[in-house]
Amino acid sequence: MSSLARKTDQPDGPSLHFFERWLTLWVTLCIVAGVGLGRIAPGLAEALDGMALRVNGAPVVSIPIALCLFFMMYPIMVKIDFQNIFQSGGATRPVGLTLFLNWAVKPFTMFFIAYFFLGTVFLDFIGPHAVDFVKLPLGVNQPPGSQYGSGVVTQVGSISMLEIPLWRSYLAGCILLGIAPCTAMVLVWGHLSRGSDVHTLIMVAVNSLVMLLLYGVLGGFLLGVSRLPIPWQALLLSMGCYVALPLAAGALSRKVLIRWRGKEWFEERFLPKLSPITISALLVTLILLFSLKGDVIVENPLTILWIAIPLFLQTILIFALGYGLSKLLGLSYSDAAPTAMIGASNHFEVAIATAAMLFGLASGAALATVVGVLIEVPLMLALVRICLRTEPWFTKPETSN
Repeated sequence: MSSLARKTDQPDGPSLHFFERWLTLWVTLCIVAGVGLGRIAPGLAEALDGMALRVNGAPVVSIPIALCLFFMMYPIMVKIDFQNIFQSGGATRPVGLTLFLNWAVKPFTMFFIAYFFLGTVFLDFIGPHAVDFVKLPLGVNQPPGSQYGSGVVTQVGSISMLEIPLWRSYLAGCILLGIAPCTAMVLVWGHLSRGSDVHTLIMVAVNSLVMLLLYGVLGGFLLGVSRLPIPWQALLLSMGCYVALPLAAGALSRKVLIRWRGKEWFEERFLPKLSPITISALLVTLILLFSLKGDVIVENPLTILWIAIPLFLQTILIFALGYGLSKLLGLSYSDAAPTAMIGASNHFEVAIATAAMLFGLASGAALATVVGVLIEVPLMLALVRICLRTEPWFTKPETSN
């Protein structure tokens, strides 16, 4: 057995920070706090949801969500050394496989699995006639009663909303998860599984750039196929606000801080202080989400289960594909583990923010993305354990190329 396998249970191995180690507990507490807040102060979350940047009267960017997501993403983005991207030419197989899984396989398997379970298997449990009220897409100005996609424009108070089947709203959230490969917590999963930090970092950088090009395209296409609104402008704008802005801020501040204080100070003093910020911003967002969905959870807690099952199956499928194809291609374990982890995990921060911005903080789509958080952390930790136990399956390679 290799030295990596022998060290699996030793206490000096890599470990999560305090917030990350207990993330499942914090998420659970946020559910309770959010539900309680919704009962005690039902108008607070709605007021926060109303704080938005508007274009032609339509809310486009939620200010609270944008602030939270910036602080979720910045600590990850500032770690990226983009010079490593140019070194990825010597590792074309793991990089190519990761891109193939993330962009040619995962979005479509997520769509079909979620559509099958939510639209067929669990439809009677969700309610075939249950509806959700979501925001109208940017630029749509149709009178009440008009048909739009699978929904109908409806006047809710003084606001025009789109009334769509509830299961399709859940499907939209699953789609947004499926088209968002992880560029944050996957750094933790790759590190814990003792994979190649260089490969993981390269793929974080590459996926961040590819998301700017394909997130809106795939999102619009799959939302259209599922007969949901196609928010092209809003998807692209959300990527600009939620990914490009923290990406640019991270790259710029990294360059300035290293030049000012040196790389040793930057890596040993500055970066460790940022990790709790990402999780804290995520937890604040979750409290907002659950404060609006508390009634749904209390009245029908099985809703979480109906959404979680297809997300669980999707994660296992993509992990198995990534790990199995890595073995078939002769990749090293250090490349195979992060390849499978990157494919299996989702960028739930972007998915949550985009769902809230596109469909509303109280929408079923937003709830589905939050369920992604609930299952991802314990599930990814279990997959880390599987990777460590199966490391002997992989031979000590020559360099992957």
